[in-house]
Amino acid sequence: MTKSLGESDNLDIPRYIAIEGPIGVGKTSLTKRLAESFNYETLLEKSEDNPFLDRFYQNPKQHALSTQLFFLFQRAQQIQALRQDDMFQPVRVADFLIEKDELFARQTLDPDEYNLYLNTYKHLTIDAPTPSLVIYLQAPTEVLLKRIRKRGILSEQFIELGYLENLNHAYTELFHYYKKSPLLIVNSAEIDLVGNEEDYRQLVKYILSHPVGTNYFNPRRTF
Repeated sequence: MTKSLGESDNLDIPRYIAIEGPIGVGKTSLTKRLAESFNYETLLEKSEDNPFLDRFYQNPKQHALSTQLFFLFQRAQQIQALRQDDMFQPVRVADFLIEKDELFARQTLDPDEYNLYLNTYKHLTIDAPTPSLVIYLQAPTEVLLKRIRKRGILSEQFIELGYLENLNHAYTELFHYYKKSPLLIVNSAEIDLVGNEEDYRQLVKYILSHPVGTNYFNPRRTF
């Protein structure tokens, strides 16, 4: 039986890694691969459980608030469960940060809906643990849209370029000012962290180097 990296090498791996970025950038795929390599649990955003999401993609204005509130309550419950498990010192890889929730709310809600969202948020107990490392995957909007079209999820085919462009800019702004955790910014447009073994191994090596502050990952390929 093949051991995980953490088991075989007794390496000091960040205990809580969060991976973020806009839709289509590859968050969940990388989350699952890192979890398998490190023998970590996953904390995944369960977008398929949101009954309003398909309707939102087809009619964003009408279904934005219900979609956003469902995600807010879902993420609050996941974080509460994570906090309750802290006594066991869990190790996890997550494909979302709670900060993304307000990011999406600002992009999709009108002013009155946004104020209602903020009021709801304030009345929830959301004490999210701070990740040991955040990996921000980025890619040009055209690349994201191409990947979304390629993976062929029916509801996502309604996503428009303008919405994706605004979302991409919002993520760029969020992580320009992000200081809560060490941050690793990865331009995923020219690399394949799931399908290319060399790219992936270089990322793992970089993670194990315990980067501090904000860093940019640009793997060197051998030919």
